Amino acid sequence: SIHPLLQYSTGNHHTGKTHFLSSSSSKPTAITSGSSKTDIKLQNSTPICIHYSGEHYKQTPLDRIRTEHEEHQNIHQQCQYYTTTKLSNMDVQIQNPQGSHPQYYQELTAQQHPREYDDPEDEEAEMEAERELAEDAQWKRIQQNTFTRWANEHLKIIDKNIASLESDLSDGLKLIALIEVLSQKRMSKHNKRPTFRSQKLENVSVALKFLECEGIKIVNIDSSDIVDCKLKLIMGLIWTLILHYSISLPMWEGDDSENQANGNNTTPKQRLMNWIHRLVPDLPINNFTNDWTSGKAIGALVDGVAPGLCPDWPMWDPKDAVQNATEAMGLADDWLDVRQLIRPEEMVNPNIDEQSMMTYLSQYPNAKLKQGAPLRPKTNPNRVRAYGPGIEPTGPVVGAPANFTVETFSAGKGTVDVAVVNPNGNSEKVDCRFNNDKNLTYSCSYVPKIEGPHKVYVKFCGRDIPKSPYEVLVDCQAGDPSKVTASGPGIQPDGVTVNKQTYFEISTKDAGKGVPEVIILDPANHKTSVAAKLRQLAQNQYRCEYTANQVGLHSVNVFYNGQQIKNSPFGVRVAPVCDPKKVRASGRGLQPVGVRVNDEDCTFRIYTEGAGEGIPEVKVFGPGGVIPEYSIRKVDGTTYEAQYIPLKEGRYKILVLFGGVEIPKSPFEVKVGPQKHTSIVAYGPGLKSGMVGNPASFVVETNGETGNLGFSIAGPSQAEIECHDNGDGSALVKYHPTAPGEYAVHILCDNEDIPKSPYIAHILPKVDDFHPELVKVFGPGIEKNGSVITNKPTEFTVDASKAGDAPLEVKINDVFANTIQHKFMKNSDGTKKVMYTAPTADPVTVEVNYGGGR
Repeated sequence: SIHPLLQYSTGNHHTGKTHFLSSSSSKPTAITSGSSKTDIKLQNSTPICIHYSGEHYKQTPLDRIRTEHEEHQNIHQQCQYYTTTKLSNMDVQIQNPQGSHPQYYQELTAQQHPREYDDPEDEEAEMEAERELAEDAQWKRIQQNTFTRWANEHLKIIDKNIASLESDLSDGLKLIALIEVLSQKRMSKHNKRPTFRSQKLENVSVALKFLECEGIKIVNIDSSDIVDCKLKLIMGLIWTLILHYSISLPMWEGDDSENQANGNNTTPKQRLMNWIHRLVPDLPINNFTNDWTSGKAIGALVDGVAPGLCPDWPMWDPKDAVQNATEAMGLADDWLDVRQLIRPEEMVNPNIDEQSMMTYLSQYPNAKLKQGAPLRPKTNPNRVRAYGPGIEPTGPVVGAPANFTVETFSAGKGTVDVAVVNPNGNSEKVDCRFNNDKNLTYSCSYVPKIEGPHKVYVKFCGRDIPKSPYEVLVDCQAGDPSKVTASGPGIQPDGVTVNKQTYFEISTKDAGKGVPEVIILDPANHKTSVAAKLRQLAQNQYRCEYTANQVGLHSVNVFYNGQQIKNSPFGVRVAPVCDPKKVRASGRGLQPVGVRVNDEDCTFRIYTEGAGEGIPEVKVFGPGGVIPEYSIRKVDGTTYEAQYIPLKEGRYKILVLFGGVEIPKSPFEVKVGPQKHTSIVAYGPGLKSGMVGNPASFVVETNGETGNLGFSIAGPSQAEIECHDNGDGSALVKYHPTAPGEYAVHILCDNEDIPKSPYIAHILPKVDDFHPELVKVFGPGIEKNGSVITNKPTEFTVDASKAGDAPLEVKINDVFANTIQHKFMKNSDGTKKVMYTAPTADPVTVEVNYGGGR
């Protein structure tokens, strides 16, 4: 027995539809479900897998089945094989080894033994399916006409025309011309006057190879198919061109955010449907066939693209489908330059296929309205939107302004009327002002005088908008706005980035009854360009989120019961996504002088706080060109450290970029001196840190080297320098910074920086409760009288109990500046004991640093 329907599917389910191989008294035919009618061309070596009760049962390579017309007998024999196999509970799955999606393929034609039908409805269904796949099927004629018009619409700019899609592409010339117009590229050399078959094949091959280079996948078709005028395969090729050049490739307004939301994974069909949904939100359009047959959908789309061009579509009668489509498509043709690639009677035909519809509709996303179009005003109160605490069911209180906004952008041109009726039936005074902004909004406000239920009527052109009248329960006396606080990044002066969501929180604890409200003014003082989304997190706690879409100063106004809270409005400077002007760079590696050849301490830091998203770049130019030997690492979320090693003496330029743009003061010029060795050693906390109001000190030891010592300090402020000669070849140097920031400490010998100079010291702002002069250090470990014995542990105590809170740092070095290890121990009285062991009889230097002060 033969199962009436042998279910199969291709290896790549591109369309997601179920396909069947239908057996009838005349021939088995490949058909598809749904509106897309696609014939399948079976390829050699494609295995047919037969499953019995879900398990693999038989597998026969398809190279035993030939699909060319001249081999009907082989097909017949293969079908005979299946007639001897019991097919109860079986399905047949055709696996496509190439993984290609179904296109326009050749029908599988072969003779098959006649059979009797158990159910007349099965016979009728199969006969209907065969009629749909016949060469003269109505949907095929519509599709061929549509594709031909689409091609001619593009070819007309070069004065070419296709009369027959089946034969006019056979020599390759018009195919090449069409692709050149679509891609706006010239194709490689080809035969301009092909006469022989080989010349035509060569021309078509040039076109197909060009498409492959453009990234367009061409499957199941070669040059001979086009030269031999195989219409179905030619139709498949044209559809591939339509998908790529008319639907997938063009940029559409509003398409970027949609692609981001969907992860850029939308198919061309989904992309077009998503765009239509944005333009026509009021109609349930979910396909490209049946939902368009009344003519109302195309009217809505035309009016969505050009509001006022087809404003009467909501009143159209679906029974007048041809008339509806004729009017809408005529307007689109005349005023939007959307050509009628399909005819109105074809669009409303129940047999219209989705490829034809998609081809026609793909013209709309880039359609532009011509001047002088007969736009007619249309008002639709159902499209008016009202929002704000003044129309919420609860929240407004007696004596406090209740505010709300009415948005009329989508409703056409008209006027807004607002009336508020109190529980006694009397009207309250309402202030309603037009904002003259792009959303055509009105700011409305009223002050309830008595508590109880109020009704707020909002009318547009004399008719109530949706949900009007609003029922509002007004509570008793208002709370105190001065007790409401707001905090968070969204109200900070800096740090907010354009097109990036931010937030802040509002606390109404102890403020009494009331509802917070947020209004954000953009740099042009428009109230509605930045939408504030306010939601309640918990009792007395609210969160406001917003996304600024412009760069510049914004005003964030926070109200409670209609009055500004403390510190409101908040000024917020919205920065670009990437603002190189806010990036700063500093460090020893950027100092004009002091760096020497092979200096390993050529480092500097890049600070990007408040500069938005981006990654810093560094380019180092020295004698001879670019120096590739540099590195950059991330220290924290907004700090990077860069390092380079100069290999030649001379002038260097260091470029620092952020987001591809140079930061302030870039390029930095650095004069690299020759390599130098010295016995002079410098150490002390003042070479690294300090605090405003306290002297920063360090020690310089000459170690027998002769020469004139000198010192200079460069930083945000002048710093007085004191130098005391210790009489033992060393000097104690102190400087007094008066402003916080980075200071370059230069130690000179005969007017040249010693190695490692300049030293970079970071001076912190002054702290009132900080007194490093009150730190006491005592014990045998710091005595000069010989209390320290070689290789025996010694100790000393640090008492900072009266000096304030600050970090304690201890360094112990030998005469060669090598570090001697030490340990801390906390005593019961709050002091700290430091223990170390001197390795030799040479002098030891003990440095105690408290909060950057020595």
